[in-house]
Amino acid sequence: MVSGATLDPTRPPGPGDLAVTVLGCSGTYAGPDNACSGYLVRGGGTTVLLDAGPGTLSSLQHHVRPTTLDAVVVSHSHPDHWGDVPVMRNALHYVLGHSGVPLYSTAETLGYLESVFPDGIGDAFLPEVISDGSELSIGALRLRCSRTAHPPETLGIRVDLDRRSIAYSADTGPAWSLGELGAGIDIGICEATWRDADGFQVDDLHMTAGQAGRLARADGVARLVVTHVPPTGSWDLTVAEASDAYGSAVERARIHHTYVV
Repeated sequence: MVSGATLDPTRPPGPGDLAVTVLGCSGTYAGPDNACSGYLVRGGGTTVLLDAGPGTLSSLQHHVRPTTLDAVVVSHSHPDHWGDVPVMRNALHYVLGHSGVPLYSTAETLGYLESVFPDGIGDAFLPEVISDGSELSIGALRLRCSRTAHPPETLGIRVDLDRRSIAYSADTGPAWSLGELGAGIDIGICEATWRDADGFQVDDLHMTAGQAGRLARADGVARLVVTHVPPTGSWDLTVAEASDAYGSAVERARIHHTYVV
C-alpha cells in the first residue's frame, strides 16, 4: 500500500489473496469522483492493470506505484478503456525512468496507441497483440481472453490464481456472457450500461442490468459485481434490477473498493 493513501475501508489484499481493486467504473465518460474503466488485479505477488481509461492512473497511485506493474492489458480500442495509457507512457519514460512494461491488447488498439506520438509507444511499454482465445501467464497469474459482442474487437478477460478466478466482461452485448471464459468464476465483473426499463435490446453493443444478472446466474457466477454505468445512470436502480434477475444480492463496482476471492 502506498503511504498516505486514502482508501475504501475494505481491507487490502493479503499475500495469498486473488483480488481486484476498482480504479474506475464509469461508463463512456468519467463522472464526479470516478474514472473510466480500470481494474487492478493482484495475486501471488503479481500486479496487472486491466484497462486504463481516463482517470485511472491517478486512482492507481492510491494503491501501487506505476513502476510496480507487471503488465497492462487493454480490452479494446474505445478510448474510455485506454485513454490513460499515453499519459502513463509519458510518466514512465520522462519522469519515473522505467521501461519495458508488457502491454497486451488488440491489434487495432495498439495501432491507435502507436499513432498518438511521433515516436510511437517508445520503450515504456513492450506491446504484444492478443486476440480471441489468447492465454497468457503473467507472473503467478493466468489470463484467458474471449471476444465479446461489441463493435470493435473486444476481449473479455479471465484471471486465475490456483483455483480462484476473476472474470471481466469489458464491453459487450448479451450475445456474449462471462461463461464464454469457462466455468467456476468466483467474481464476475460485468458491464450493465443500461436497464431493461430503458428499452434497449442490442445483442452486440452493451448489456442491461437485467441481462447481466440473468446471464451471470445461468453461467453459475458465484459473485456478481456490475459496472460501466454512465454518469447519467442510477447505480441504485442498476443494482436492484441486476439483483432481481440474478436471484440474490449483486454488488456495484465502487472506486477504490477491493474485492477478494
